[in-house]
Amino acid sequence: MSWGKAIILSFVLFAAFVAGMVTVCVRQNISLVTRDYYKEELVYQEQLDRKQNALELDTQPEIVVRENYLEVHYPQLASVTSGSVLLFRPSDASLDHEFQLTPTSGPVQRFELQALAKGLYKARMQWVMNDREYYIEKVIVL
Repeated sequence: MSWGKAIILSFVLFAAFVAGMVTVCVRQNISLVTRDYYKEELVYQEQLDRKQNALELDTQPEIVVRENYLEVHYPQLASVTSGSVLLFRPSDASLDHEFQLTPTSGPVQRFELQALAKGLYKARMQWVMNDREYYIEKVIVL
């Protein structure tokens, strides 16, 4: 084999390698943490305010996983006018699940977790109480 043929063969192999890498890269699922990432970035100060409001509370809610249940322990649950607990799965947005908080007379609310895939989640609790918004976040493993 002459040098000319070897150079042409190396260019052809390099082009095939680049074409293969482009094909693999195009097929990758690239997703942001949330679909509306840029919109959420604009209201980030409001989120910081919610976190600060939660830090100023005398008692903060606790999010606990027991057996097949997610439990929210909070003595002032009766004062909560609305709220939700989002189980956010960083590795796959299709596995996210949201539970709605409802005002109850007891200090505990339970949510069933049997339908959820095992793994790491971020429990993001946001609620409204006494016309103020609050937010806490906790990492949990199912």
